[in-house]
Amino acid sequence: MNIPNKLSALRIILIPLILIFMLPLSIWGFKPDSWNHFVVTTGITIAGILFVIAAITDYADGTIARKYKMITNLGKFLDSLADKMLVISVLIAFVELGRISSFLVVVIVLREFMVTGIRLMASANGVVMAAEMIGKIKTVTQMIAIIFLFFESTFVKVTRIIFVNVSVETMDYYVKLIGNIFVAIAIVMTIVSGLDYLIRNRRLLKENEE
Repeated sequence: MNIPNKLSALRIILIPLILIFMLPLSIWGFKPDSWNHFVVTTGITIAGILFVIAAITDYADGTIARKYKMITNLGKFLDSLADKMLVISVLIAFVELGRISSFLVVVIVLREFMVTGIRLMASANGVVMAAEMIGKIKTVTQMIAIIFLFFESTFVKVTRIIFVNVSVETMDYYVKLIGNIFVAIAIVMTIVSGLDYLIRNRRLLKENEE
């Protein structure tokens, strides 16, 4: 396994670690209070740092693969799989935490199912589909939105130091508003990139109707 593929595999390995520090534990009614308190107060920041590391590996594996000509079919599969697993897992966790609506996650999951289906159809017809720029922009907006959500509490603390006369409730409102805007942009780009993918490949879909 070459370096880009190892980075993709590392991204997958980081997912359970991120979730462990992100979500309070509740196993058949057993809830370790001290650990859960740590998760709520500090763990979410650690999870955010791990997510940033995962996001960096996403950029690094593609860059290294292209620069040193290490692009393989396994690498394409692992890179795409790792991205989807990372984003969807973390967003579902944010739904459990009550930070975002499950509707948003459904939109992203449906888009990924659609794109995967079209790719499988193209592969069956011997067509290799390259990633489009709009798809890369979609991924970047998703990563930015998620990173902001991870560090919202940190941003509130920092802004409280800068704006000492502003209440915590006010700063919390505006920081979350910014987070909601980032999430909205990510969702819009998810929908737009999905529609773009569908339109670009409408000919393939028509050919497979026969």
